[in-house]
Parts: sequence; structure tokens; C-alpha cells
Amino acid sequence: MNGSRAFADILRDLARDGADLVRGEVRLARLELEDIAAGVARGSGQVALGVVLVALGALTLATGVVLVAGDQWLPRDRYWLGAGVIAVAMTLMTVVLAKRGIASLSPSALAPSETIETLKEDKEWLKHQLKSGATSS
Repeated sequence: MNGSRAFADILRDLARDGADLVRGEVRLARLELEDIAAGVARGSGQVALGVVLVALGALTLATGVVLVAGDQWLPRDRYWLGAGVIAVAMTLMTVVLAKRGIASLSPSALAPSETIETLKEDKEWLKHQLKSGATSS
């Protein structure tokens, strides 16, 4: 009878610890998913800013083309060169922002890696608890 009571205690402790573990994992997953959501928002903002800069760069390039045509009547003024430099600079900034935004939206950046790692550790802990509980009775 004492052996069965010890086994019941082990099962009760295992159930309680397992429930605590699940609650902790849910808490960790929620925190990690909040961090991921913040990263998605930040990445989306960077992509949106990149799109705006592409639009502005296209407008600048169009202005440059207009100024080149206008330069035909004003041979000493080089308005097109200034517009071209601005277009190149904005294009470079757009590429950098778009790459950063896309990288933060990649599937590997969105995976809850800490939760996955702790779930693996919990699995090993549970295996150890089950083995030690089975050998102690």
C-alpha cells in the first residue's frame, strides 16, 4: 500500500509539474509571438518607407529628365546632374531599407525559436522524470 501511495504521489507531482510547465510554455510563446509581431510591424514599416522612397526617386528621375530637356535651352546650367545624383542616392537608400525589411519578414525570423528550444528541453525533462519515477517505485 505504501508503494502505491508513493507512486500516486509521483503521478500527482508529475501532473502538477507538467501543468506548470505547460502554463510556462504558453506564457513564453505569448511573449515571443509579441516580439515577432513587433518585428513584423517594424519590417513592414521599413518596406513601406522603401516603397515611398522608390516613388520619390521615380519622381526625381522624371524631374531630371525634364530638366535635361530644359537644359537644351540653357547649356551652362546642369540641373539634370543634381537630379541624377539625388535619384541615385534615394535608390541606394531604398535598396538598403527594402533588404532590411524583407530580412525581418523572413520565415526564420518569425519562428518562435526560444519556445521550440524549451519544448525540446521539456521533452527531455519529462523523459527523465518518467524514468526516475519508474525506477524509484
